[in-house]
Amino acid sequence: MTIDFGYWAPLEKGGLVATKLEQRTSWSFDANVSYAKTAERGGFAHMLLPTRFVASSDSEDQWEALTFAAALAVKTNKLSLIVAVASGLWPPAIVAKMLTTIDHLSGGRAAINVVSGWLKDEYIALGQPWLDHDERYRRSEEFIRVLRELWTTDKATFAGDFYRLREAQFSPRPVQRPGPTIFQGGNSKAAKRMAGRVSDYYFMNGNTLEGLKKQIDEVTGYAQEYRRTVKFGVNAFVIVRETEAEARQVLQDIITNADSAALEAFREQVKNAGQATLDREGMWANSSLEDLIQFNDGFKTGLIGTAQQVAERIIALKEIGVDLVLTGFLHYDEELELFGQTVIPLVRRLEAAAQSLKQQTSAN
Repeated sequence: MTIDFGYWAPLEKGGLVATKLEQRTSWSFDANVSYAKTAERGGFAHMLLPTRFVASSDSEDQWEALTFAAALAVKTNKLSLIVAVASGLWPPAIVAKMLTTIDHLSGGRAAINVVSGWLKDEYIALGQPWLDHDERYRRSEEFIRVLRELWTTDKATFAGDFYRLREAQFSPRPVQRPGPTIFQGGNSKAAKRMAGRVSDYYFMNGNTLEGLKKQIDEVTGYAQEYRRTVKFGVNAFVIVRETEAEARQVLQDIITNADSAALEAFREQVKNAGQATLDREGMWANSSLEDLIQFNDGFKTGLIGTAQQVAERIIALKEIGVDLVLTGFLHYDEELELFGQTVIPLVRRLEAAAQSLKQQTSAN
């Protein structure tokens, strides 16, 4: 099996790092179409469209993910369109229908990332209840169960604490059977247990190899309790340059020019995420201020250096059980294409060499 690659679609104005350094990344629809076509040519398999309805610390302007995905569905050919949807802001039955529509428009490429919610201000601004941390994940689990019930049952019935269905007829069914792939993130115990029970993919914030392996082993254990398997994706901010010194200098420039006001606001906002759990192991609970410059701890994954160094690091991620690397870049205008032209081919060669060695060893 080969490791997959995805990228964050820049739907928010201002790029993916809280820095005053120039970012040659556009959030326009035309630019996103261009990035998607570049990614398809370069060997990417997935695009993640983030969700946000009101201004957060990182950007005052943002597009809505589901409608944007529907537009991209008819402008792309290969990419899986992973749409982030916040439970509590959308009724799951409506999302099920919208995703089914996107699945048909795209020829079977719709997917969803169910977000349990960390931005309290967003829920309050939109007049929605703000739940305690673990309750938000309980709601998300019901959200996923409702999606699957609608996608697989002629007359869907569901009775939960947050959602109800009463013989709801659902037609047409999604192109994909039993339905679009379901992604989920979160670093807390509640998030990991939920992933083991219901999700297809578990997304992890950036982390060390040791930290990621611990998460993978824990979620795998929970999944085995339910005779399930879960795949794993990791967030990574990528800086590839001719030399490691150049790549490290770019990182330092990002940090030196950090937007301190945005960082402080973000640090305050994420107190309702991992820091709100009893074990303090959830999202951003142990992130330093430097980590928060890239909003999902992307620097920590270590994809910073030459193309060869980054490719070797990706193979190390694969060896601990990572199935998908979700990338972000400072300059999408150039770096998305560069990654596809340089890093992905190197990864494929390293994978082929490892497979050949394995076959030779087995033959002997």
